[in-house]
Amino acid sequence: MTVNVDVLCVGHASYDLIFSVNQHPGADEKIVAESLLSCGGGPAANAAVCVAKLGLTSAFAGYLGRDIYGDKHYQELNDYGVNTKLIIRGASPTPLSTIIVKTDGKRCLINYKGDTQALASNALNFSNVSAKVVLFDGHEPYISLPLAEKARQSKIPTVLDAGSVHEGTLALMNHVDYLICSEKFASQYAGNEHQALSQLAKLAPVVIITLGERGLIWQRGNEQGALPAYHITAIDTTGAGDAFHGAFAAALAAGMDWQTQLQYASAAGALCCMQMGARLGLPSQKEHTLLFSQPLYAT
Repeated sequence: MTVNVDVLCVGHASYDLIFSVNQHPGADEKIVAESLLSCGGGPAANAAVCVAKLGLTSAFAGYLGRDIYGDKHYQELNDYGVNTKLIIRGASPTPLSTIIVKTDGKRCLINYKGDTQALASNALNFSNVSAKVVLFDGHEPYISLPLAEKARQSKIPTVLDAGSVHEGTLALMNHVDYLICSEKFASQYAGNEHQALSQLAKLAPVVIITLGERGLIWQRGNEQGALPAYHITAIDTTGAGDAFHGAFAAALAAGMDWQTQLQYASAAGALCCMQMGARLGLPSQKEHTLLFSQPLYAT
C-alpha cells in the first residue's frame, strides 16, 4: 500500500451531532433544539478535510468503527478526496460527540467512545507512506511517537495540534517541530499563555498559541511575535482550531513564508467560525482566498 500526499493527519475521528440552542440547559432543564446537523469530526480528520478543501492532497490515519457512524464518516472522507487507506476499521464503536451550540457561537461538548482504545504501535505500517508534512492531534500516541521520530530522521516537518493537556499531547510535544497549542492547553499547562509560551519554547523549535478572537502569539527560536485575528461574527467556534492546524500544515507543505503561514491558517480558522459545525465550516479554496486576500484587523 503506497500513500503519497502533501499532509498526513494522524489521530482522532469521531462523528458529530450538533444541536443549535438559544441557551445551554441548566440542571434538570429540558430545552428544544432549533436545528440539528450531523457530520464527521475529530481534530486530525477535520484537518485532513481542510487540507483537501484548500486544494492539496491529504490522508487520514486513525480508527473508525464498523458501525453506521463509521460508515458515514468513511464515506464522507472519501467524498472530500481524503486518502483513506490508513484507516483501521474495527468492532469497537466510532467515537461520538454531541455539541450544543448557542446563538453567540459558544459551545459545550459531550464525547463518548465506549471501549474504543488507541491503536497499538504496530497497527499501521507507514513504510510506504510519503508526506511533505505530518500532523498529529495526540489521540493516537502509540502510532504517532515512532512516526514522529521517523519523520524527524527524514527531515519531514511535524505539527502537533495540542488542544488540551492529556497523555498524548504531553508525550508528543517535545517530538515535533511545530507545537500549536490552544488557549485551553496553555492555561492547563502553565496558568496563562505567556508563561506557557516561555516554557513550551524550551521543548519545541516553534510554538504557536491560538487565542480565539485575540489572535495568536508565537515563538520561533529567539524570535517572538503576535498576530491579530480576522474580524468576523462567530456563529459556531467548533472546529476553528482544526481548520487552523490543517491550513497551517497545508501552508507549510506549500512552502509559504512564516508570516504567510500564520495568516493563511488564521483565515481558515476564522472562516470555520462563520458556519455551523466543524466539518461544514471548513472553507473551500475560493472562500479562503477571498478572506486571505484581505488585511487583518485587530478585534
